[in-house]
Amino acid sequence: MSQPRSDRPEFPDDYGLPASRDGQLTWDQVEPKLVAAKHYWLASVRPDGRPHSVPRWGVWVDGRFYYDGAATTRHARNAEFNPHVTLTLESGTDVVIIEGCSRANRADADSLGVRLADAFGKYHADGYSPAADAWSGTDGGGLRVIVPERALAWTSFPTDCTRFRWPVS
Repeated sequence: MSQPRSDRPEFPDDYGLPASRDGQLTWDQVEPKLVAAKHYWLASVRPDGRPHSVPRWGVWVDGRFYYDGAATTRHARNAEFNPHVTLTLESGTDVVIIEGCSRANRADADSLGVRLADAFGKYHADGYSPAADAWSGTDGGGLRVIVPERALAWTSFPTDCTRFRWPVS
């Protein structure tokens, strides 16, 4: 996946956002936080327009967020109706907000499945340890992937507040 472009987000003038790019975060500073995080919040929209948020376990691999669960869950049904979602870290100090689309996915047990199973190792102590072939069936084992489109991140608002945007594919 290509690296995102970075710039300053658009906020009201009285937020104190610096005019220059000095102090902005780099994607190399932000992405490890997504990899290391254990708890994430996923927000989707119900078909009637009401919001829905749910805590999720998942992994950031190859520039995308992978998570699994039954196709009958509210968040999966919402994403099938409207794939636009946000993903945020549970941390209140390291703010990372990903905007993207969530789609059902599969993972070949010999390649992506191995990397996902390894990344999900952060949950082994919690009793969750999927095998590399868990997502290789025709239904993908409930695997979903969020492909990022935009992100906002900061650790010291507003000084390092940075927007990231990926090229449209």
